[in-house]
Amino acid sequence: MVVDSLTVLDKFTGEAIAEVPKATKGTTDRAIQAAKEAFPSWSRTPAHKRAAILEKTSRIIDSRKEEIAETICREAGKAWRHAVAEAARSVETFRFSAEEARRIHGETVPMDASPAGEGRFGFWMRCPLGVVAAVSPFNFPLNLVAHKVGPALAAGNTVVLKPASATPLSAIKLAGYLDEAGLPPGVLHVLVGSGGTVGEWLTTDPRVSKISFTGSAAVGEEILRKAGMKRVTMELGNNSGVIVEPDADLSLAIPRCVTSAFANAGQVCISLQRLFVHEAIAKEFTDRFVEAASRLKVGNPLDPECDVGPMIDPKEAERAQEWVREAVGQGARLLLGGGREGALMQPTVLADARPEMKVMCREAFAPLVAIREYKDFEDAVAMVEDTPYGLQAGIFTNDIRKAMRAVDRIDAGGVMINDTSMFRVDHMPYGGNKMSGMGREGVRFACEEMTSIKMVVIRP
Repeated sequence: MVVDSLTVLDKFTGEAIAEVPKATKGTTDRAIQAAKEAFPSWSRTPAHKRAAILEKTSRIIDSRKEEIAETICREAGKAWRHAVAEAARSVETFRFSAEEARRIHGETVPMDASPAGEGRFGFWMRCPLGVVAAVSPFNFPLNLVAHKVGPALAAGNTVVLKPASATPLSAIKLAGYLDEAGLPPGVLHVLVGSGGTVGEWLTTDPRVSKISFTGSAAVGEEILRKAGMKRVTMELGNNSGVIVEPDADLSLAIPRCVTSAFANAGQVCISLQRLFVHEAIAKEFTDRFVEAASRLKVGNPLDPECDVGPMIDPKEAERAQEWVREAVGQGARLLLGGGREGALMQPTVLADARPEMKVMCREAFAPLVAIREYKDFEDAVAMVEDTPYGLQAGIFTNDIRKAMRAVDRIDAGGVMINDTSMFRVDHMPYGGNKMSGMGREGVRFACEEMTSIKMVVIRP
């Protein structure tokens, strides 16, 4: 039988680095059925045994960080230093997952708080849902898989994983590590294929109890329409805004903003895209920001000195470049970059971009940032909030009253004070409001999303 395969490319050189079999409808059906059949045994596996497997997986990743970082570099185009950092975060994500496996619990309920409850004893407990379909993106091909698989397994669910077609190799390696750590057969399956095939089959299959998706808002909305009565977590897009006040420490703010705009070629849901700087410091900030960004090294992600590697494919770089040209044609000023060679796009800085321009009102997912001056703090907060998205935002200020006003008025899943939208650690609740999604990741919170509450009332 001829098996159709998918070619995985090195995103810098364009050469083929692997051939991966594509999942068919038949293999997808069998994977879902096997996960369903494995669920009763795995869900009843003692918490300490699930935790031990997750802990061992964490140690295996830690011992092979450079090996998997090279895979991330090549299949995703991520600069070496950021690939190593992703591998290190995945070590932590699995360690947190092991810890959470031991403390998933419920609470007693004071039944006699109601006259009708007298003489009864009540408690609730958390139970795994069943088969979790995990659909992960290309930009963090290891750690965003870890954020779905780790909590799902910790809670006692089985998993069918569909990694991004452009970057399946890290997920396949991770499945091997879990197998090496002792994960029983049938508990985890990896299916490679497009969203229109494998993604569609997972979304509509009634044997799947939960969908955890990270990707674009458009695809997320399509999944919601088709999922039926399934639990769904959606981690979608953003066009993150950051405010820099006159009292900000620029020696802190500038390097953080540069990293947050251009790391991973700007292909992060919480990348800094809209930068609002007070007019009193705008010239100094902008000059220093542009100068720092101009020093970034663009090129081969395997080069330890590389700061910005290629975007995921040349078409995405071409699309981002066209957005820049359109903005300049509509009156924005190009302060840096704008050029590209294939999938390599130069770090790009714009000024005077207006809210209706694509570089401001849509998610760029590219190494570009637009700087706007403001006079009044309330106006800056309003501009950050003027977006259909609401994942994370940031503000640099030493005035706690202003910081808390921003927290109160910005409708986002996270607001970072004296840091950018880009900040995340793997145990905090992470997710968005508005078009940025629903539900939360972060290991403890993902475990909650992947369990249901069962109430027990005992009448002696």
